Amino acid sequence: MLNCKKISAAVLAAVMCMCASACNGGNEDASGNVTESVEASETTAPADETKVSITTQAVPTEPVDLEAGVTDVMYERALLNEGNKARLASVMKRAENGEDITVGVIGGSITQGSLASSHANCYAERFFSYWQEKFPETQVTGVNAGIGGTNSYLGVHRVDEQLLSAEPDVVIVEFSVNDTDKVMNKYSYDSLVRKILNSSSQPAVILLFTTQDNGTSLQEVHREIGTAYDLPMLSYREIVYPEVAAGTLDWKMISPDNIHPNDAGHGLIGQLLARYLDGVYEERDSIDTSDLSFNTEAYTADYYANAKMLGASEITPEEISGFEQGTSKVYADLFPDNLITEEEGYLKFETECQCLGFFYLKQVDGNGGKYDVLVDGQRKGSLDADFAGGWGNYGETQQIIVGKETEKHTVEIKLAEGSDKTALTIFGIMQS
Repeated sequence: MLNCKKISAAVLAAVMCMCASACNGGNEDASGNVTESVEASETTAPADETKVSITTQAVPTEPVDLEAGVTDVMYERALLNEGNKARLASVMKRAENGEDITVGVIGGSITQGSLASSHANCYAERFFSYWQEKFPETQVTGVNAGIGGTNSYLGVHRVDEQLLSAEPDVVIVEFSVNDTDKVMNKYSYDSLVRKILNSSSQPAVILLFTTQDNGTSLQEVHREIGTAYDLPMLSYREIVYPEVAAGTLDWKMISPDNIHPNDAGHGLIGQLLARYLDGVYEERDSIDTSDLSFNTEAYTADYYANAKMLGASEITPEEISGFEQGTSKVYADLFPDNLITEEEGYLKFETECQCLGFFYLKQVDGNGGKYDVLVDGQRKGSLDADFAGGWGNYGETQQIIVGKETEKHTVEIKLAEGSDKTALTIFGIMQS
């Protein structure tokens, strides 16, 4: 019996499906310019540098037959690393013995299932169904923690509550389209993957890499993390993009826009996952599962190791005006504890943290205001809620400070000079 827990609300599918990547998480300096997100010695690459080179294998020449599905050549391209299979084999052995298992996914709108004709046709549901069909006598619970328009920076702050609380046995991580900052998202993705690997249920982790129609993806940055921890890495990008680039596959056959797979695209991802898992299943009895521990040193500084999301009720304001605690219609079931103001708002509170950021509403009604964020009396960034004329309301992340040591800070949020609009909704305060 398959029990699917939909962490991503159905209403979000309509609201968020058009957004594939969250905004940059960089800090702003006093002039409002975005600066390096984490290390002064590293710089953020232009967006086009996220395109990885076409595979060195032979250039495709034959038209793709989508009904035939993933070919051997496609699979060889897509299997970037078989990885350590011990945790996967352990889950399969337990499932064979009739033990209940939980399988989860976390990512953006592709994981959420946007633009599949029905939820049952998205890759996440195909992944859940694989386990149920392979182990029909086992209770399988599926947890979909995909939220459109969000990146791994938000993911590392919400993963505990929205995924790891379910104690998953297997997790797919998919953020290679939504992550766009080669510096900051390397750090957030690393901490996210480590959080999952270090969680109490010792889940197996599979990294899934997706793509835009022009090949844009943060696959190579994410691949560094997967290589450091010897994780299974599967690339939908390497299935489709070499074919698109060679003219043997029309992108419109697998996607109605420049990012989101249709049923055929989700089907290819489902086949890729199933083929890899079938290979592990065939080897399960010969795989040593005696040691499932994860002790590998962090690939990056692991800035977000203790990342968490604070709601309005979890802070104690020193001063507050205009803001009220409430629940926005956007993300109502996922982030219900918000700070909301329609008039000019002001907030001052103390917190002790290493890193600090905000998750807030970008709104299309023309009432969104711009607010400065001050830390210890100095302006460190801003929250600009205006998205007038945009495709729809959505949640934006903004990183404010990153530090190597935990320190106590005084944080102020106040209307920016010259902003004639005043509305602001803060879904949560992100800190570690």
